Amino acid sequence: MKKLLLLLILSQALTACGVYMAATQPDAKNASLFMRGTDRSQLLAEFGKPQSSEIGDDGKKHEIFVFTQGYSTGNKVGRAIFHGAADIFTLGLWEIVATPLESHFDGNKKAFEVIYDANGKIEEILPIDVTK
Repeated sequence: MKKLLLLLILSQALTACGVYMAATQPDAKNASLFMRGTDRSQLLAEFGKPQSSEIGDDGKKHEIFVFTQGYSTGNKVGRAIFHGAADIFTLGLWEIVATPLESHFDGNKKAFEVIYDANGKIEEILPIDVTK
């Protein structure tokens, strides 16, 4: 009986890494804002300060935005619930799978160079390859 109790306590100590990682993955960003005509202020509100900002040789403002495209709240909650249930049914052994899985699916890094017109609206978007 003591061994079973010890096993249950130990399994619970090992659980929740996958649950926590799933719940705290990066949020989804509205990447559809990267289109002609979008106002600069909308990009700043969604993505924050650009990584770089300068006036190009063409006299136009050029900015580079880098961000991690994450997951919707529903996706994160669903994954956390699944990992929690799997932890319970496997007495914590699911963490052997869940932790590396959540480490791998930690969002996708994205980058765009944005060129604005004189009114501060997107004129051109150039995707930047950030694959490793």
